[in-house]
Amino acid sequence: MDDLASIAVAYALNNDWNNAIQINKDILKLNPEDVDALNRLSRAYFESGDTKNALKTSQKALGFDPTNTIALKSVEKYKKAKVNLLKSSKSASPSDLIEEPGKTKIVSLLNLGQTKIISCLDSGDEVTLQTHSHRVCITTQDGKYIGRLPDDISARLRNFVKGGNKYKILIKSVDIKTVKVFIKEVFKSPKFKDVNSFLIEKSESLVKNSTYSD
Repeated sequence: MDDLASIAVAYALNNDWNNAIQINKDILKLNPEDVDALNRLSRAYFESGDTKNALKTSQKALGFDPTNTIALKSVEKYKKAKVNLLKSSKSASPSDLIEEPGKTKIVSLLNLGQTKIISCLDSGDEVTLQTHSHRVCITTQDGKYIGRLPDDISARLRNFVKGGNKYKILIKSVDIKTVKVFIKEVFKSPKFKDVNSFLIEKSESLVKNSTYSD
């Protein structure tokens, strides 16, 4: 066990956080109550950008040793990190996520931002749409980059936003490698009164017609 702990420390000193995570997990398989290993694992998660698992792991360490100074400081640090990253985020109500053909769209983001930001997102968080000359980015409420929209959606929305349309953006689903957002038109400019924000796919059209015929 001491040899494994030494290896775990060496990985941490070399900033090799992926291997640090794995070796500390191996140690915990042998002894799930090893608080030192839990503290090392927590830090490795945090340094690799996984704030959620870092916090959970430190809390687990406190379950075994409620007075552990390292775990206590880590829990406080990780909670502050999450609050600071999404300090002004809002959560969606169920009605916000109702799909409407032509007015809403679920989109997978490209070129995702830092893992430590992605790991603090939750489904239902309200985020922000930022238009640029050649792209549209999605950011947290306090301006931290999450990802960008595909080029075809970006080109369409830039035109609508410039013309006065307004949109609400919510996190639909999230993991470390994939973020999907729910885009909802909340104000239509008179300029676009007869134009849908999003193209209606055939399957959506069939559902809409079926609903009206019932």
